[in-house]
Amino acid sequence: MNSDDNYDYIFKVVLVGDSGVGKSSLLKQFSSREFKQEMKATIGVEFSIHNLEIDGKKVRTQIWDTAGQERYRAITNLYYRKATGVLLVYDITAHSSFRSLSRWLSEARSYAEPDACVTMVGNKSDLRHLRTVTRLEAEDFAKKNDVSFLETSALDTSNVEYAFETLISDMYHSVLFRGSESDSRIADESSRSVNIDKSGSSSSCCLTN
Repeated sequence: MNSDDNYDYIFKVVLVGDSGVGKSSLLKQFSSREFKQEMKATIGVEFSIHNLEIDGKKVRTQIWDTAGQERYRAITNLYYRKATGVLLVYDITAHSSFRSLSRWLSEARSYAEPDACVTMVGNKSDLRHLRTVTRLEAEDFAKKNDVSFLETSALDTSNVEYAFETLISDMYHSVLFRGSESDSRIADESSRSVNIDKSGSSSSCCLTN
């Protein structure tokens, strides 16, 4: 029996944003409660599994950490397929990563599910003394693009769990609002073919040139 059959809902979330904004660190902190000062750049895609109970329902979420490097763009586009949640990440100390958000958001809305929930995350809030992106301009961007927004720190854990679990909750309630449980069964066949550990440990399926 497929392990996914033990869950009432299965969702897919993708983390997107420029290389170096801390996507892998956020996922590592959320899935393993760990932080590494030096993280190697993601090659292709890595993923983790998170299990959560909402309203008595078992919710399994596949969280995909996509490479931010330009040379992997063609590869990572494939991993938006069937995504119902997007975590749009920038670095509050690197204004260039904030300016890239429009491109990342446009790409996500082109390849993810039409009703995908999007949360914009300003990471590295522990470095607020080095901030180059103000909260005001971030909030303005979020409002104009109809996405949720908050700031996080993978280092001191601020808002990390809240960001992920709120996005998962938003996806769950979006499915209820649409009134179709069948829409939640979105894990594609390539995802189902991977041996997944229910404990929530990270896995990877890295692609190289």
